[in-house]
Amino acid sequence: VQLQACGGGLVQAGGSLRLSCAASGRHASAYGMGWFRQAPGKEREFVAAMNWSGGSTNYADSVKGRFTISRDNAKNTVYLQMNSLKPEDTAVYYCAAGDTIVVITREYRYDYWGQGTQVTVSS
Repeated sequence: VQLQACGGGLVQAGGSLRLSCAASGRHASAYGMGWFRQAPGKEREFVAAMNWSGGSTNYADSVKGRFTISRDNAKNTVYLQMNSLKPEDTAVYYCAAGDTIVVITREYRYDYWGQGTQVTVSS
C-alpha cells in the first residue's frame, strides 16, 4: 500500500485545513487508517484514527471537537478536517495504514506511512 498525503499549508489561528491521504495498492480500502503528527523537537504523536468501514473513530484529547477524520473507500482516500486551528497544531502530519479491522492508535501497529505534509498555524 502506498500513501500520498497532501493539503497542508500555512493558516492563521482559528482557520481550517483539510488534509487528504490517497491510498493505492491491493485491498487499500480494507485498512484501518490514522493520522499522526510531529512537531519540531518532539516525538510523533497520535491525532486521529478510523477503522476500515468508517464506523469507529478515535481522537487525541488535544484535537477532539476540532478535527474530524473521514474516509471515502470508493476513492481510497482518508481525510482530516481541521478546524479552529491553534499554533500548537503546527507539525508535519502523516497518514498511516494498518492491516487491521479495528481502530488503532499506537504507531507501531501501522504498516504503511505516507510522506508527511506540513501544517503551519500562525498566531
